[in-house]
Amino acid sequence: MEIHRNGRPVILTCKEFKTLAYLIKNPRRVISRDELLNEVWGYESYPCTRTVDNHILKLRKTLETEPAHPKHFHTVRSSGYKFLP
Repeated sequence: MEIHRNGRPVILTCKEFKTLAYLIKNPRRVISRDELLNEVWGYESYPCTRTVDNHILKLRKTLETEPAHPKHFHTVRSSGYKFLP
């Protein structure tokens, strides 16, 4: 579980890496927060979908050139997230 950006290693937590991997395996498809929780965390009962939002925010800050204007990690209002390679 290792990724690089501009030739340098990027440190991600296990869940951040799994979230990224799931998004990469499902490019251009809107993925709901519930689906990400089920697929990455592996359970269906959880207190809040903000967990996913926080992981996406961390991925943006870590991997996007301009996190405030993401090119790869897009929020789809009221639906979830979409990854554009």
